[in-house]
Amino acid sequence: MTELATRAQAFGLIAAGVATGLSAPWRLYLARGSRYLSLSVGDRAEWHAWRTHLGCPELSVRVYDAGGEIRRSSVAEVVLDGCRISVELVEQVSTADLDQLLVVNPTPVEPEEQ
Repeated sequence: MTELATRAQAFGLIAAGVATGLSAPWRLYLARGSRYLSLSVGDRAEWHAWRTHLGCPELSVRVYDAGGEIRRSSVAEVVLDGCRISVELVEQVSTADLDQLLVVNPTPVEPEEQ
């Protein structure tokens, strides 16, 4: 894809990822004018798969208190032809997980270990 000038092209980028076997994002937001596309995914494996598919090199991690629950928000972004695309994962973490927040590339946790 050489240009993300229309809504159809932006959604086509996501459809192409799903067609290759990626899980569909649970939330998709496309801003007016097709200049910002945001995907929310359900788990770390999906997040890594979409990051790889889209070529998202940038990463930010934010930890915050959400009414007594600790949450970690991981966001990777890439700009394709002037359209900023972000892939976001929000996870609930426990105080036992806080040590992993200090690790640059935490070891993936298998679902049965959570």
